[in-house]
Amino acid sequence: MGIGKRIKEARNALNMTQEELAKLLGVTKGAVANYENETSHPKEPVMYKMFEALQVDANYLFQDVVNIPKKNNDVTISEYEHIEKYRYLDTNGQELIDLILNREFNRTKILKEKEEQLAELNKATLPRYVVTYYQRMASAGKGMFLFDDIPTDLIEVPDTPVAHMADFVIEVIGDSMEPTYHDGDKVFVKKLDEMPNGNIGIFIKGNDCFIKELGVDRLISHNKDYPDIPASEDIRLVGKVLGRVDEFDL
Repeated sequence: MGIGKRIKEARNALNMTQEELAKLLGVTKGAVANYENETSHPKEPVMYKMFEALQVDANYLFQDVVNIPKKNNDVTISEYEHIEKYRYLDTNGQELIDLILNREFNRTKILKEKEEQLAELNKATLPRYVVTYYQRMASAGKGMFLFDDIPTDLIEVPDTPVAHMADFVIEVIGDSMEPTYHDGDKVFVKKLDEMPNGNIGIFIKGNDCFIKELGVDRLISHNKDYPDIPASEDIRLVGKVLGRVDEFDL
């Protein structure tokens, strides 16, 4: 988890919007979005305000980018809150929590081991299909560049009907389409010149590339922290998103 996601996690833990954080920092909402997407980083004076506004210290925000021992710094804000509640309980309450925690830990551990074994078995037996792959080019936040002549890679995906329908796979960057698509998701795309409203597609505006839902007069962001993009003649549809690659990796 990078500093951007740490900032977002701390903000959400306080039930604070990007606009509210921006006012506390003396910056724009777009600047906060850029910090969280890691397309830019706050300067030193802003960072000091960030610690106070989010009620965190440097260790919390920077633990993934500097060599800080994980055992001392990998607890989230919500986990700290659970610890505080646990300490408030009497002995009987703590013993009950310990009993449930140990039981659920063992149950989850066994399930995860079985899932990992099954996943490895599926990967070994499931036929694979090779498609064209654009790395981190479909922005779900600030626009990223997509050119017709950009070099592409090849990626192996499950050999499914959806994979054969797709013309390429592209990686999402940013979180403006959460909870539908997340930063780092790989999605199948079918090239189209037009598609019905309500579908999610890859769009180009100038040199910027976006993954958005097609609306009547706008491109819609599913994450309400981000504004929609008004329709204009310079927006071009690249293709329809068919779904995440991992949805079919079963």
